[in-house]
Amino acid sequence: MEEIELNDGTADRFLLDAPGLSLVVFHSRTCANCKLAREQLPRMDLQVQRLCWIDAGENGGLVQRYEVFHLPAMFVVRDGVFYGAVQASLQMWDIRRQIALALDSYPATLP
Repeated sequence: MEEIELNDGTADRFLLDAPGLSLVVFHSRTCANCKLAREQLPRMDLQVQRLCWIDAGENGGLVQRYEVFHLPAMFVVRDGVFYGAVQASLQMWDIRRQIALALDSYPATLP
């Protein structure tokens, strides 16, 4: 699974153009759960093509547009279409289930 760092200037274009399934993860360097997510998510079998990491402390525009209220915060984007938030614990079974539920919902444009 590919990992990429995105920011306020690169996220929109990348997510609109990226084929397949992206899990967008907002994190902070000072957040203990975020550090755990950075370690565990790449090792999980999530059936996503890429993890897109966004540092919430350095990208306030994206934080505001995605309405991030807690960290880590995860969102699903497939083929340039936004499918919403993934409200899950850092357990593979829960994240996989929530991704599937998000993909069953109505798609929207990127925030």
